[in-house]
Order: sequence, then C-alpha cells, then structure tokens
Amino acid sequence: MRIRISWPAGALDATLNDSSTSRKLAAALPVTSSAHTWGEEVYFSVPIESVLEEHPRQVVAPGTVCFWVQGASVAIPFGPTPISVGNECRLVTAVNVLGTLDGDRNALATVHDGCLLYTSPSPRDRTRSRMPSSA
Repeated sequence: MRIRISWPAGALDATLNDSSTSRKLAAALPVTSSAHTWGEEVYFSVPIESVLEEHPRQVVAPGTVCFWVQGASVAIPFGPTPISVGNECRLVTAVNVLGTLDGDRNALATVHDGCLLYTSPSPRDRTRSRMPSSA
C-alpha cells in the first residue's frame, strides 16, 4: 500500500510493507496531526496502538517510515538525530519499520514543529484497499 504525507510546503508518497502495524495505519487513514521535529526526523501522532514486532530497529536508513510504539507516532528520519553517531539515523528507541519514502526525503526539511500534516492513501495507489487490522 502507498500513502501520501502532505503539509503546506510539500508532499511525499511512501510505500508500506505488509506488517500488522502498517495495516493498522492504513485502516486509520486519513489522519491529520501536528508535526514535531527532532534533529532531522519528523514525527507525528496517529490513532493506533501496536507492540514491537519481530526485528525492531533503532538505526534505520534515511527515509524509512517507522512506528514509534511508546509515542504512538509515525517517525521518519531523513538525517541525523541528536543521538546519532555520525550521519546515521538513530531513533530514540527501537521502532517498527513500516516502509520507505518514495520521493526526495530531504523535502521533510520544510516541515516545522506544529506544522499540520495530512496522511492519506496515495492517489497513485490504484490497488488501495482498507486492510483490516489483524492484531
């Protein structure tokens, strides 16, 4: 499934994997939330709950779409965070990996604290279905 994350200065599509948390997020769309930034990471709350799935990660590639279980938030690093070592993307805790951004992840630099984000199914996803949550 593909989703679109939009804000006043831009938009990016992302492709989600077929995990339990990804299905929960897809079923909750559309969602409007206030953005927060932490170094070169954007995160925003979503109305779902999940547990850490198999193979959670704390260090991910730039542009990885993640779910921060403790904060019930989507987190998308596009560069180093305050706890990164070098140029890595290190999140505050281990997260569930949901997928990856399809476009230029550096567009997230235009998202500022308090900016409204709208997350919806991507108009490019012609095969969209509302996947029920299964866990």
